[in-house]
Amino acid sequence: MKTAISALVAILAMTVMTANALAREEVRARELGLAPGILQPGPLNAITDVAGVQVGHETLIEPERGIRTGVTAILPHGGDIYADKVPAAVAIANGYGKLMGSTQIIELGEIETPILLTNTMAVPRAADALLDHGLAGPSGDQIRSLNMVVGETNDSRLNDIQARVITPAHALAAIESAASGPVAEGAVGAGAGTVAFGWKGGIGTSSRRLPEELGGWTLGVLVQSNYGGVLQMDGLPVGETLGQYYLADQIADDRADGSIMIIIATDAPLSARNLERLAHRAFAGLARTGASMTNGSGDYAIAFSTHEDVRRTPQRRHAVSTLRDLPNGQISPLFQAVIETTEEAIYNSLLMAQDIDYPRADGQGVVRALPVETVRALIAARDE
Repeated sequence: MKTAISALVAILAMTVMTANALAREEVRARELGLAPGILQPGPLNAITDVAGVQVGHETLIEPERGIRTGVTAILPHGGDIYADKVPAAVAIANGYGKLMGSTQIIELGEIETPILLTNTMAVPRAADALLDHGLAGPSGDQIRSLNMVVGETNDSRLNDIQARVITPAHALAAIESAASGPVAEGAVGAGAGTVAFGWKGGIGTSSRRLPEELGGWTLGVLVQSNYGGVLQMDGLPVGETLGQYYLADQIADDRADGSIMIIIATDAPLSARNLERLAHRAFAGLARTGASMTNGSGDYAIAFSTHEDVRRTPQRRHAVSTLRDLPNGQISPLFQAVIETTEEAIYNSLLMAQDIDYPRADGQGVVRALPVETVRALIAARDE
């Protein structure tokens, strides 16, 4: 494989030069032949393969004002989330971030609102939208306290983040647009202004469905990628081959800083304790992509279960629990699934992105999308 890749370096250099002249191809990883892992995806290969999960985006792009940002909403189910809370957990690899609502998830092991992703300075306004949404919902008259869950990454390289254009209305629009089915990826919603490995990042998703012999459970992941490192894709040294990677010039600056939000859904009946164990395994998938997890990176995972038998319903809140709970001895296949889905979701976030022009002090700048033809050539060389 190394010999084939070495022989391709000159060809790839020409590919990179000519790729910009071609129409940008947006493909998912599996369309290129990148299929990390051993487990099979669900029908959509998306977080919405977990029954009941819904995703919505609100995207704000105004190039003349330097605005490229948005909101992404993930709903654990389409019902009253405050009344039918889902067990949940948070895991942190590097905590340079502003994950609102995390301490109550850690303490109580549950989520009672949709999960919103947005940019760093829009967190309070997204939270305000969740409060409005909750108070207007079926249980609104009962709410005296609400734990709004909002994650973020910093999109200030491509977005005028100080303009603070996100309003509660934008966040509510993302919630109201949430639906099951295929999920838009790339530079949409909370991924509109993100950058990963020096290329355009964004929203990506993937799923795995365990064989019936292993429980038949489905697990899905959605990511908001905005971090750096030394990109590798299914083991292929993409970043090194293209000469774009952290410490390439032996300067330890902040170019690999950033963040990633990883949202994990499963229909397996897991306790909050095992959901936390599951969330920690997502970082193994992150590491497979070559993440450096630098000092200035916020690397977070939120995991929840949609299984009706483990929901925290009003009827169960004041009774001794008889909830189903997948035992420790059966959870390892789900660990494998979350590693694979996180890795593939990140690839999809890169491959489905687009070139972005942005204003710079010395003229017009550009953050390019990962060159698909280069990745395709690397795959072809590996498979020869």
